[in-house]
Amino acid sequence: MAISLASISKTTRNSNPPRIVIHGSQKIGKSTFVAGAYNPIFLPLEDGLEGIETNSFPLLKSFEEVMEALESLKHEANDFGTVGVDSLDWLEPLVWKYTCQVNNWPDIEAPGYGKGYIAANDTWRLFFASLNDLRVNHGKAIALIAHSIVKNFASPDSEAYDRYELKLQKGALGLAVEWADVIGFATEETAIKKENAAGGKTRSRGMSTGRRVLHVNAKPAFIAGNRYNMPDTIDLSWDALMQAMTPAQKAA
Repeated sequence: MAISLASISKTTRNSNPPRIVIHGSQKIGKSTFVAGAYNPIFLPLEDGLEGIETNSFPLLKSFEEVMEALESLKHEANDFGTVGVDSLDWLEPLVWKYTCQVNNWPDIEAPGYGKGYIAANDTWRLFFASLNDLRVNHGKAIALIAHSIVKNFASPDSEAYDRYELKLQKGALGLAVEWADVIGFATEETAIKKENAAGGKTRSRGMSTGRRVLHVNAKPAFIAGNRYNMPDTIDLSWDALMQAMTPAQKAA
């Protein structure tokens, strides 16, 4: 195709279903959050669905089984509206194992100099491409769950500091963040209470309010973000997320 000014067209807002990544500590309610989505179907990589009534494939034990499950959602008649993967950090060793099998490596470190993890990124891209197909061509929202880990972040414009990140190797983390429309950090809301201390001084103490929230804009303390101009913090529920997304969705 010849490229010229005549080939220019005007882009529009994306009205496809959302691509969501949610991370947080264990037992905070990430799986329950996704179970509240429209007619969800889970791809379970761990036993995180106990006590939750929802639709789910059997426990998937290989990358090939994960891809087979995604393909079945494309080619077999179904009315599922949301595809949930629980969780990315349990999927990661399966990605590494598949990458090693393809390259005849005994383990992901075998090639040296981080080359194994670079090759694994290509396997991750196959996974994200299949998810995009489900979203664009089959109209399904995608919700990926991950656990959080505290890592030291070397910022180029300030001193290094600790923050909550997805519990993934650096390359996979970058791909997941780049892919998502919404990256949410799930946690308990904290209130600061000031107390009297010795010597007439005061001290501050963080206390949980009992409210579980989802942060959807980046802060130094955690990775988050969204493409919908949403408020910083919403309730940890799918309905709250959809309501916060509504203005941008209407514009689309």
